[in-house]
Amino acid sequence: MSDAPSAPRLLGPAEVRALAAELDLRPTKQKGQNFVIDPNTVRRIVRESHITGDDVVVEVGPGLGSLTLAILEVAKSMVAIELDEVLAARLPQTIAEFAPDQAANFSLVISDALKVTELPGPPPTALVANLPYNVSVPVLLHLMALLPSLERGLVMVQSEVADRLAAKPGSKVYGVPSIKAAWYADVRRAGAIGRNIFWPAPNVDSGLVAWTSRPAPDTTATREQVFAVVDAAFAQRRKMLRATLKPLAGGDGERAEAAIVAAGLDPQVRGETLEIDAFVAIAEHLFAGTAEAPARGEV
Repeated sequence: MSDAPSAPRLLGPAEVRALAAELDLRPTKQKGQNFVIDPNTVRRIVRESHITGDDVVVEVGPGLGSLTLAILEVAKSMVAIELDEVLAARLPQTIAEFAPDQAANFSLVISDALKVTELPGPPPTALVANLPYNVSVPVLLHLMALLPSLERGLVMVQSEVADRLAAKPGSKVYGVPSIKAAWYADVRRAGAIGRNIFWPAPNVDSGLVAWTSRPAPDTTATREQVFAVVDAAFAQRRKMLRATLKPLAGGDGERAEAAIVAAGLDPQVRGETLEIDAFVAIAEHLFAGTAEAPARGEV
């Protein structure tokens, strides 16, 4: 007889509804609760995430465990972050029932992902998640900053958010999420997800975003300073940089313009045309000799 572990059983519509009934669960829009009921979709997410048996995976918002079980089938180990205490209380039992041979590879953190400051176990190498749509960008950026060991990821988000994260300069949807994500990684669109694979079906379309980490820009400016420049540039999207950056220069328009010119740019340029490296260069000159980080520009 083979000693190879048995593959996890995945959740389908019947299993998801049975778990929800057991927990007297009524999914709410406020919590962004839309549970995946299609095993083929979670297999696709895991396949396109390119995780292997060497990976330590972090998942946010595991819910009832649909994607969790598919991750456990492939990954070396994983940690899931769940805010809902009712869902979190049931999840280990679900893992034990549906993936008994992989249960030892699973750990759970009951917390708001935005408030997590550390995770148990070895440093994670991949992020694979169906992110809560109402906080998807802040959660993604927080974990990218918190976990420098992450090498890549694949996340499901609202379709419009996926477009913004993967947008390039000049696109109508290029903006703050696009540039801040580019600080950490090369980001791309990785496909669309239909509404009927969820229960309840959301009233928005979903998309997959894949990313591969890259070294942070080599700069004397801090990340907070660069992000402050990004935030200011898009606070009034249609204005020229020399006007939008004036508040960061203490109201000194000449100083703001000088920083833009020193970065090799036309002061009449708009932020929507610039890549991350240009914002880095501006921040270097705008905050040269400044010890304190600006008030804006947090992750």
